[in-house]
Amino acid sequence: MDGNLIRKTVLEVVNEMEGKGPGYFQQGLILRESADKLNINGNGELERVLLTYWHDLFRNGYLAWGYNLANPDPPFVHITEQGRLILSNLSRDPSNPEGYLVYLANNAELNPIAKSYLEEALLTFNQSCFKAAAVMIGAAAESMILELRDTVVSRMKQLNKRIPTQFNDWRIKTVSDQIEKELNAIKRTMPHSLKERYESIWSAFFTIIRMTRNEAGHPTSVNPVTFELVHSNLLIFPELAKLITNMKQWIENKYE
Repeated sequence: MDGNLIRKTVLEVVNEMEGKGPGYFQQGLILRESADKLNINGNGELERVLLTYWHDLFRNGYLAWGYNLANPDPPFVHITEQGRLILSNLSRDPSNPEGYLVYLANNAELNPIAKSYLEEALLTFNQSCFKAAAVMIGAAAESMILELRDTVVSRMKQLNKRIPTQFNDWRIKTVSDQIEKELNAIKRTMPHSLKERYESIWSAFFTIIRMTRNEAGHPTSVNPVTFELVHSNLLIFPELAKLITNMKQWIENKYE
């Protein structure tokens, strides 16, 4: 059984049962409901896997023991502030890799390199390895930027336009700045909705992801990358990926 399905199911049950009050929001009841939904009752091996994912929610800081001062110990549990953050949009939150990847696939096309880095970013994020996740997200975004660069260059060659040397620079910022320069020169010909999204997303979203990646790779403090920062980067990545997908499609078919 896919571990992402188990994790998703447990989170959904947590989200559902918290509203029923402390009488229901207890370890045994949550686990039994999760096992029922997964249809794994009596399968000792899968029940132990369920327990592993359950304890991961405490290790990740999404759940903590106790409900209130009258019930401060197990089996009572409560959702932490960090837990509420991931549950607020569970269907496509990075803490739910299955839902996140489905949402992304429905809105953008990832090349195999970008997808492999993103999948590792989700894995490391859910292991609370935030520095590693920041680097992986940055690499996934960089792969998509380079793919867009290749699309722009290919189209410029078809149109017999001069190819700026900056497109071959080893620095991703130089490449992305040159892409932006080329796109700014033709953005007036873009469809209105694409132009609006380009102006609001392109520079801001990639800059945030790139700077976080650089901070993780060249740290200036002991703990430079937080859960909140990496979580936000993963949430904005699909919008950046969707924009790049749409830009590629437009450049290949409409740009002259």
